[in-house]
Amino acid sequence: MGECEVCGAMKVSTRSVLMGKAQVNACLRCVEKLGLAPKSVAPGIKMSNNRTGNSYKPKRRNNIMSKSEKELVDDFASRISNARMSKGWNQAELGKRMAETVNVIKSAESGKPPTDSVIKKFERVLGIVLMEISGPVETSRVVKGNNRGMTLGDYFNQNGD
Repeated sequence: MGECEVCGAMKVSTRSVLMGKAQVNACLRCVEKLGLAPKSVAPGIKMSNNRTGNSYKPKRRNNIMSKSEKELVDDFASRISNARMSKGWNQAELGKRMAETVNVIKSAESGKPPTDSVIKKFERVLGIVLMEISGPVETSRVVKGNNRGMTLGDYFNQNGD
């Protein structure tokens, strides 16, 4: 007898099932209502899995830690609006040239980060750079020597100018 991690029922028999990508202990009622029972494999797939020599190999993933990542610059909104105005275009004209709606242009110029595909369109159409390689973030320690955390007094002394 255990506790159901889905509904919280206590002292019930549970079964270990896959819920999304997590393994949970669920009572039989939750397994039945939520359809968490193991799915049977279709006969054609089962046969193809049993064949030897044609085994599935997952794609090799690139290690994201080994390459430098680009990030959206902080002042992307001003860069977009300045480049648009320097070309003499209004927001509707820029949207037409990018095949995007005016609302996409307005939201980007107001500071809402656009999607990667829209960023590439801005860079191509306006001839600007919005994605730059991110550098390491510098941090400083306020008090050296002891392990106490930062206090409000430390903050005001540091930023008090």
